[in-house]
Amino acid sequence: MTSTLRLFLIPLAVALACSLAVSAVVMASGRPTVLISSPSASTSTFETGVFTSGDATVSIKPDLATVSAGVESQQSTAAAAQSDLAAKAGKLIARIKSLGVSDADLSTSGYWVGPVYAVGGQTITGYQANEVLRVEWHNVDTVGKTLDAIVQEGGATNINVGFGVKDPKPAEAQARTLAIVDAHSKAQAMASAAGVRLGQVLRVSDVATATRPPIQYAGAAVPGASTQVPVGQVDVQVSVEVDYAIA
Repeated sequence: MTSTLRLFLIPLAVALACSLAVSAVVMASGRPTVLISSPSASTSTFETGVFTSGDATVSIKPDLATVSAGVESQQSTAAAAQSDLAAKAGKLIARIKSLGVSDADLSTSGYWVGPVYAVGGQTITGYQANEVLRVEWHNVDTVGKTLDAIVQEGGATNINVGFGVKDPKPAEAQARTLAIVDAHSKAQAMASAAGVRLGQVLRVSDVATATRPPIQYAGAAVPGASTQVPVGQVDVQVSVEVDYAIA
């Protein structure tokens, strides 16, 4: 190779190398950054123990009756229906109060005035109004006579009565105690079957509390007859979870 040719190729090779280096830098700068990390060691713990639940139900006699008594009217105009309803409701309220019901135990739970349509739903044939009163009656053993008075003398046309407990907390506390006893009995059986001994209580949780009233009575009293409304019992149900350590 001649000296002249060598002098020409050396600068060309240098320039080509520089160009490739610059291109590599540009391409590298345009690429997204990738972070590579090594997985860190993680530890997991397994909690040992005897985990169980308990349930209990306490049945008690209701001491509160909630009576819904309704009156209604249907007239040619809304004003007439409302006026007639007011007279009927006034008579019913007066009869209820004469039974010894206080203002605190008497309230309106529903009131409605609206049109009545003919078959097909296009033509208004009249207007209907109704009102529903809510009465709390504290002597559940006389609720049948109360219904008779409200219907036969007060003019109520729709009657519904349900029973409950004014203060369910004592029954709930009793049921909760029985539920914990039930959970402990189950835990003892589980520990015995597994060949271990129960240790101290780790956690106690109140899962659910419910009060289930007896079936409601709905209907209207028959004139001249004495309405019989069996009271039944209210079921107070409690569920708990109890966790024990293994000794």
